[in-house]
Amino acid sequence: MDDDDVSARKGSFRKFLEHLSGAGKAIGVLTSGGDAQGMNAAVRAVVRMGIYVGAKVYFIYEGYQGMVDGGSNIVEANWESVSSILQVGGTIIGSARCKAFRTREGRLKAAGNLVQRGITNLCVIGGDGSLTGANIFRKEWSGLLKELAENGDIDREEVQKHAYLNVVGMVGSIDNDFCGTDMTIGTDSALHRIIEVVDAIMTTAQSHQRTFVLEVMGRHCGYLALVSALACGADWVFLPESPPEEGWQENMCVKLSENRARKKRLNIIIVAEGAIDTQNKPITSEQIKELVVTQLGYDTRVTILGHVQRGGTPSAFDRILASRMGVEAVVALLQATPETPACVVSLSGNQAVRLPLVECVQMTQDVQKAMDERRFKDAVRLRGRSFESNLNTYKRLAIKMPDDQIPKSNCNVAVINVGAPAAGMNAAVRSAVRVGISEGHKMFAIYDGFEGFAKGQIKEIGWADVGGWTGQGGSILGTKRTLPGKSLEAIAEQMRTHSINALLIIGGFETCDRIKQSASGTKRRVFIIETMGGYCGYLANMGGLAAGADAAYIFEEPFDIRDLQANVEHLTEKMKTTIQRGLVLRNESCSEHYTTDFIYHLYSEEGKGVFDCRKNVLGHMQQGGAPSPFDRNFGTKISARAMQWISTKLKEAQGKGKRFVTDDCICVLGISKRNLLFQPVAQLKKETDFEHRIPKEQWWLKLRPLMKILAKYKASYEVSDPGQLEHVHHRGHEEPAAI
Repeated sequence: MDDDDVSARKGSFRKFLEHLSGAGKAIGVLTSGGDAQGMNAAVRAVVRMGIYVGAKVYFIYEGYQGMVDGGSNIVEANWESVSSILQVGGTIIGSARCKAFRTREGRLKAAGNLVQRGITNLCVIGGDGSLTGANIFRKEWSGLLKELAENGDIDREEVQKHAYLNVVGMVGSIDNDFCGTDMTIGTDSALHRIIEVVDAIMTTAQSHQRTFVLEVMGRHCGYLALVSALACGADWVFLPESPPEEGWQENMCVKLSENRARKKRLNIIIVAEGAIDTQNKPITSEQIKELVVTQLGYDTRVTILGHVQRGGTPSAFDRILASRMGVEAVVALLQATPETPACVVSLSGNQAVRLPLVECVQMTQDVQKAMDERRFKDAVRLRGRSFESNLNTYKRLAIKMPDDQIPKSNCNVAVINVGAPAAGMNAAVRSAVRVGISEGHKMFAIYDGFEGFAKGQIKEIGWADVGGWTGQGGSILGTKRTLPGKSLEAIAEQMRTHSINALLIIGGFETCDRIKQSASGTKRRVFIIETMGGYCGYLANMGGLAAGADAAYIFEEPFDIRDLQANVEHLTEKMKTTIQRGLVLRNESCSEHYTTDFIYHLYSEEGKGVFDCRKNVLGHMQQGGAPSPFDRNFGTKISARAMQWISTKLKEAQGKGKRFVTDDCICVLGISKRNLLFQPVAQLKKETDFEHRIPKEQWWLKLRPLMKILAKYKASYEVSDPGQLEHVHHRGHEEPAAI
């Protein structure tokens, strides 16, 4: 590799906007309301980013109650205070409901306790009630300080010195019930818990031909129920935002009996705890069980998940989300002025954005108002385009229209898997087949990739053939890395023979989103882990961020022996503190010479007497196992969208004898920043490094300094435009990338 190539790859790390200073500032961090997995990752990020920029950071224990009570409930945090909490569920600083804070007298006490410690920046992690309380507190702040001064509790100088309070919120809620963000902290982990239970239930239900009614959390929001239903291919789902139509009892029983007639051995019905009918009367899981037993005589069981959904280890997604939000929250606090309104740090696609807290809370309350007034279509629309899209996709995939009611397109569409197997491929195939059939196409499955295509391993595939595919790992159709180059004529002949009008390819450059490794509980030990990914460092980098790694070596950021030596010295210093363990990740192709063995031996030798080393090559276990809820739903939604695009193209061509030879007829569908985008392959050619099979620009590289900062390395971090608040009701024309 020449010097120009190295400098070009390093160049992206020099584009930083500004250096922030928190000197002389104090930040208070609290968790409030119901706990959610990932809250600890957010607390850790706030503490470490705050200390990193020179601010003092205080834990406020037991939420607003601790703020009102003061004393030992408000304690300065240090770097080591948040060690080893990334993988812990719940919140280490506690959360409590607080009646006192709802009164002005309670807020007066809280203000006094904060001023005493010089805290004028508040980071609140909680739901809409917690964030609303913080905003009221912020508005009253100057009045509260004047009252404290009049009472003689603080000096007049302190009123001037601490004249305004900055508030930034992060939404921690497993229900994903807050408008303005694609995902709230804890939602993905709760989905993991639900899907684990559903997968386990499916095996026992199939053995006995049972019907299971599964009740999940969501008193006012049906997100968990809806996405779980999508992820497991449930027969029926009950949501507060979209009650079933009148006569649903008969319709549901017909649907269940039809599925049994198609040799489906089990039925899954998912119910949100707040499910209602069109008259706003509750629909309970027991009520549904009684109906199925009475009308159909099926062996039916009820499982109520309850608080197990809040428990357990946070998922990689929640750890990364919370870490990003925590860092962004500190940046927002340091950039705030007296005029800056309280904001919420949100996720839009793969971008962190700031939205006015008041607008988000208002829209969240508008959803509930619409439900109370039985304006259910408005409620679904107000939940956001992503929720609406999930609901429409579920309806399309769950309920098959009678054949005589589907207008035939007279088009044949084939689905093929190529490249390495990836979790979620089967969910994508199921979605493509069912959407294709509902669009009137005849669907074909191609087995064993392009090799099978050339040999004619092609069969028509029906609606029932893909039942139960969403939870299966690997590729049921089979996939090979063979490229079509040498077999193009044979493939063209097969396309003519089967009259294939369109082809949906699922796969491509290797993709995988599975990495777990823990060094907790082991003293003075450094784990060196090799991840997959070819030349793409995404897994190593994001895995490092999720696991709190000390270093992650990737191809996109060149390193040499001096960097390795600096990392060893960093770990040696770390072992002198109470944090006596280390984690180093290495992408499999990050360097030809600095192999995993080389790094292992170097660390072992240089760390002798201070720490010992262990190495682990994760290998193909990263591609194995059942797909995560994210992979199931992303595969389902993106594949449904791809089939709709294919249908549109085929309709445009009907009766015109059009041949698909233009660039926009061969596209790749994926997430670009905040939206799902169809990009012509011809355009992507210019943006791809084909030698290393990676994009020339990787969006996640801007998160790399975040991992370094949280591991106590000096690094510059690219921050959002100062004070740039977006508006929650702003909608683009593109399709949202949210899951």
